[in-house]
Amino acid sequence: MFADRARVFIKSGKGGDGHVSFRRELFVAAGGPDGGDGGRGGDVIFVVDKGLNTLTDFRHVRKYCAEDGEEGGKRRCHGKDGEDLIVKVPEGTVIYDDESGKVIADMSGENSRQVILSGGRGGKGNMNFATPTMQVPKYAQPGQPSKELWIRLELKVIADVGLVGFPNVGKSTFLSRVTNAKPKIANYHFTTLNPNLGVVDLDGSNGFVIADIPGLIEGASEGIGLGHEFLRHIERTRVIIHMVDAASTEGRDPIEDINTINSELEAYNPELLKKPQIIAANKIDVLYSEDEDPVEKLRQEFEPKGIKVYAISAVSGKGVKELLYAVNELLSTIEVEPIVFESEYNPDEYMDNPNEPYTVSNPESGIFVVEGPRIDRMLGYTNLDSEKGFSFFQKFLKESGIIDELEALGIEEGDVVKMSYLEFNYYR
Repeated sequence: MFADRARVFIKSGKGGDGHVSFRRELFVAAGGPDGGDGGRGGDVIFVVDKGLNTLTDFRHVRKYCAEDGEEGGKRRCHGKDGEDLIVKVPEGTVIYDDESGKVIADMSGENSRQVILSGGRGGKGNMNFATPTMQVPKYAQPGQPSKELWIRLELKVIADVGLVGFPNVGKSTFLSRVTNAKPKIANYHFTTLNPNLGVVDLDGSNGFVIADIPGLIEGASEGIGLGHEFLRHIERTRVIIHMVDAASTEGRDPIEDINTINSELEAYNPELLKKPQIIAANKIDVLYSEDEDPVEKLRQEFEPKGIKVYAISAVSGKGVKELLYAVNELLSTIEVEPIVFESEYNPDEYMDNPNEPYTVSNPESGIFVVEGPRIDRMLGYTNLDSEKGFSFFQKFLKESGIIDELEALGIEEGDVVKMSYLEFNYYR
């Protein structure tokens, strides 16, 4: 089956740790610190590859990790930066944060390359911490940790025209006649399980791209059948063609079919009904009704609403050219503005956010507990064994408001405070 969704794990590279070393040379008694900086971790970068049209590759590989930066070396040697990881996706892929469902990036339009997770900065070597009062620093800065994330990829087909209709109304036959697409055609419901794209070439015009959206059923907007998988592909189209079986060869009412599909489109996304629509009344080659003309009934019902009806036969080709030129003319009146989903979530900003939440509590045990992702991140990046690192830790407690919150809870000198793996006694 056509792969248009995938869930994968991505991880940027960790920054290399700074190095602790001292210059040792013949006839040099005290050479001073010469530990080099660590290398930067690799980024995770998504790039559009126009040669791809499915997310099938992501079904076989679900874990993508960039390279870590190398540790700094002696003699002020800088650690090697980790290699970036390039992940190729088809155009039209939307990247979501799996947990929140928010859009991280839409790989469409001009956005053909985007860094999704940046690698950690390399830590500074001990040569950076020498001062007149601290000439032999025996510590270095650790590299920034890597960032990791579960993401969801969804491919939303990019086409000018979306062809919709119930199963077996002749959409695949129509597409194979008017484009270079070669969809599988058979007399079964849901023969089409993936959106087929084709380019319509017209004399005297640039033509357009049309997508045969797989057959919809009532309840599709609620996810019945393959509803959501199909409906997402209509969001980017500029014009919708409703194809109906005008001859009712399977006993369906064409008017009712159109109203049902429009109800499903509206339930899924009300903006879809604002797109211009055209009705293709197919299978006129097998019309035998002597009582009333079903095509005329469609015109009476929908043309007063501004929706044109064209009688066609996808099998014989009758009326097809008139329909295509009408669609092309309609497209020429619509401003070409690619539909790109706005980013709602930036993993880098969120993971680096200094305002990440934390909690300060005083359980019955009497130990004051400070916890949260911000605390874990700060402790993982701070060398508490060094004078400078401990000073930074004290400054963090004060400026973040943790000291004020502890005092508001009634902490007294000598009370125990627990932060992640660290326990210490509180003194002013």
